[in-house]
Amino acid sequence: MTGDLVAAAPRRLLRPALSVGAIYLAARAITTVFFLVGAEIANRTGGGGATIGSLSMRWDGQWYWVVATAGYPTELPLDASGEVTQNAWAFMPLYPALARGLSFVIGGQYPIAAILVSLVAGYFACLALFHLLRERIDRTAALWAVALFAAGPLAALFQMGYAESLFLLWLFLALLALVRRRFGWLYLLIPLMGFTRPGVLAFALLLGLYGIVRWFRRRTDPLPAVQIVHIVALGLLAVVVGFSWQLIAGLVTGDSSAYMQTELSWRRGWTGGDGGFVPFEGFVQASAIWFRVWGLSEPLGYVALGVLVVAVAALLLLEPHVRRLGIEIRLWSASYVIYLLLVFFPQSSTFRLLLPLAPLYGALALPRHPAWRWSVLVVGIALQWWWISEMLVLGTTFTQIP
Repeated sequence: MTGDLVAAAPRRLLRPALSVGAIYLAARAITTVFFLVGAEIANRTGGGGATIGSLSMRWDGQWYWVVATAGYPTELPLDASGEVTQNAWAFMPLYPALARGLSFVIGGQYPIAAILVSLVAGYFACLALFHLLRERIDRTAALWAVALFAAGPLAALFQMGYAESLFLLWLFLALLALVRRRFGWLYLLIPLMGFTRPGVLAFALLLGLYGIVRWFRRRTDPLPAVQIVHIVALGLLAVVVGFSWQLIAGLVTGDSSAYMQTELSWRRGWTGGDGGFVPFEGFVQASAIWFRVWGLSEPLGYVALGVLVVAVAALLLLEPHVRRLGIEIRLWSASYVIYLLLVFFPQSSTFRLLLPLAPLYGALALPRHPAWRWSVLVVGIALQWWWISEMLVLGTTFTQIP
């Protein structure tokens, strides 16, 4: 009997790995076709030279390449008015370091290495997402959620020189560890997240909210002292890791505001301002700017922002399909939205920055009308082509940064 159980364990692990792998390969085939078509369109309209590789290494892919080959500047670049301009300090080191290490193995081809890291990390992120959602929903729904994620509007990032795939892998594993209360793994995963891309401070907020919820539920869901210690220690660790890059940038450049001024340089093309960072200011500014760009009233932009915040809160609190995903995913989604509202200036890269909300695909994948899942999948694939076309094929200005 024991031997049968031991033999069955690898099969239980292999089945989802193969199922997720088949979905992931099919999704990557679709994206590859889109890249091929996009490169052909770019060559016809832009004078030639576009390839799958060049599309995959556009925009931030170039910055990660700079980090991998030249590192970070010790002196911040300044414009004519003395403002810090865009530079490598906005990009965390783990992804380009892994890609550079792999490039040495394959003969110094950094672009190929970067794309391979994204592809492999993307597969394991999908597998981790499956196991995370499987804790709350059935196998079929979890696989559908993986399909919606792997072939969705931002699926091209799995084949680009961006750090998103790697960050999502660490994030989904961290959420899975939290759901299963394997707190020890988070001491490793939090630093990995923090040095892959910004966002670990949202995880710190998640841990704070999670601790509060667990405290109020302690009569029905016991909260041992050891778990309290873990939650507090991990929250502090996430805060320290979240601010550590600012400290490192300041020490290397001699400017304590180096990282913050670097991040602000990406929004100055929109705002033209030279002020410092003010929490929530980015979304407030952008709500007026975008409505002005669209020829609408600026006050209407503020109203729309308020309505959006209320709608998201209602979705996370009340929507029954979302509630089925469990408190950890809902708290993470709320924490990440609050984090974006605090620090981000919404522009064309907003779609990409919403990717960490991918566990909510589990709610979309739950059964409704029989045609629902296929409809969502088709819409996601269509939006994926739109994103590739607008951001990679036709994107030529800072207003089209993916």
